[in-house]
Amino acid sequence: MKRVFIDGSAGTTGLRIRERLQARGDLEIVVLPDELRKDVSARRDALNSSDVAFLCLPDAAAVESAALVDNKDTVVIDTSTAHRTVDGWEYGFPELAGRRERIAKAKRIANPGCHASGFVALVEPLVRAGIVKKGEQLSAFSLTGYSGGGKKMIVEYEDCLGTGGDLSSRLFTGGRQYALGQSHKHLPEMVKVCGISHAPCFSPVVVPHYSGMEVTVFLFDRDLSTIKDCYREYYADNGLMSFVDDPAVDEGGFLSSAALSGSDEMEVSVLGNGGRVILVARFDNLGKGASGAAIQNMNIALGCDEKTGLVCR
Repeated sequence: MKRVFIDGSAGTTGLRIRERLQARGDLEIVVLPDELRKDVSARRDALNSSDVAFLCLPDAAAVESAALVDNKDTVVIDTSTAHRTVDGWEYGFPELAGRRERIAKAKRIANPGCHASGFVALVEPLVRAGIVKKGEQLSAFSLTGYSGGGKKMIVEYEDCLGTGGDLSSRLFTGGRQYALGQSHKHLPEMVKVCGISHAPCFSPVVVPHYSGMEVTVFLFDRDLSTIKDCYREYYADNGLMSFVDDPAVDEGGFLSSAALSGSDEMEVSVLGNGGRVILVARFDNLGKGASGAAIQNMNIALGCDEKTGLVCR
């Protein structure tokens, strides 16, 4: 039986990972008493006595925790932003070309960011195929459920939604754009993993539903069938990814950002026309955008079926 420790299990991602893994009979979850959760010596012992250690911590704390691990056999999976562009850490998106094999051998795995996951899934295959040039200027937006903001944001939304009344409450009933200064923390991994020269003009938007994510990238003057064929081939029978042709048919011409809420899979689609092309990735910000991806990476690192314990159709 493999031992798993979650450093930072009180946060949203840590809690979901723990809830999911507790149902599995092939894993032993290492749990520290509350009084030792911040004790460095106790955490060091737990980290180094585990086969897999998840870091579900703020960036600075994740760096400190990773430095405590000196057991060469412990696989560390960091869900923070801290190591996603750091040499020596494998980017944990197994559906990208060559990544699954490297994740299987890696001892340091950086779990992708939620917004970045959708952008990377859409752009990296097209850059690899030469359909998008490395020096091209791109723009994108992302709709995310409010659970992506963690415990504080969840409380804010659940306190304000449906109350009506004053302006401060009504603001939560619509989409709320943020990172307006174009310095979102996921931009560096978008650039590095996709192999592009410029950070995209990126607008993330929190929407008033609990979970679900929809990332959209715009292109001009491309052949839709060429892009569709690229995705269809790239993601054929590949992990949690799939290409879906014309998903709006089943939604009356709309595309909901909540469509894959509760799932650990991701769908990519191509819409628009030859002049103006819309690339869309839909998934759950808590699933393929966070805990689901982390567990998928753990499964691969342990040699399990990568879909074990995940919600798939």
